[in-house]
Amino acid sequence: LNGSTGLLLDVGLNADCKPEQLNQFAILGSLYAKHILNIDNPTIGLMNVGEEEGKGNIVSQATYPLLKENTAINFVGNIEGRDFFGDKADVMICDGFTGNIILKLAETIYNVAESRGFGNDTYFNRFHYENYGGSPVLGVAKPVIIGHGISTARAFKNMIDLAEKMIETDLCGKMKTMFEASN
Repeated sequence: LNGSTGLLLDVGLNADCKPEQLNQFAILGSLYAKHILNIDNPTIGLMNVGEEEGKGNIVSQATYPLLKENTAINFVGNIEGRDFFGDKADVMICDGFTGNIILKLAETIYNVAESRGFGNDTYFNRFHYENYGGSPVLGVAKPVIIGHGISTARAFKNMIDLAEKMIETDLCGKMKTMFEASN
């Protein structure tokens, strides 16, 4: 609600995830938030059904301690769906099945706002997919951005701008270095 940009991952590439993958997503998301969104010490939250450490399904319960012990990230704990539009975490971690549902819901907010006469509202405009162009695939050797099936010229421009920023900041190289150092 504060107008800042957050990051949600995964948003559909990996429908089923293991705790180790969610831990890796946290590292990737933290690096993206730092180098692309310019957030100094990005906070990481695990999407869950409750804030308490023992909450959630088996995967969430097994992921929590991995994130808690991960010194490469600033883990703030579990966050709930009601926290999604707030500022409890800069990076929100979940499996791709859950993330894709959240993404589609967030995209719908713009459509609803526009149909209700709020199409020029700066807050609601943040949810228009064209502003982002597409979703970056993190953890691969070169910048890859997956666009929406209905992408317009504006969306393509923003995808190209994002790819350019990923190249300029050597984001893929930084991610590779981080994972090589941890092995």
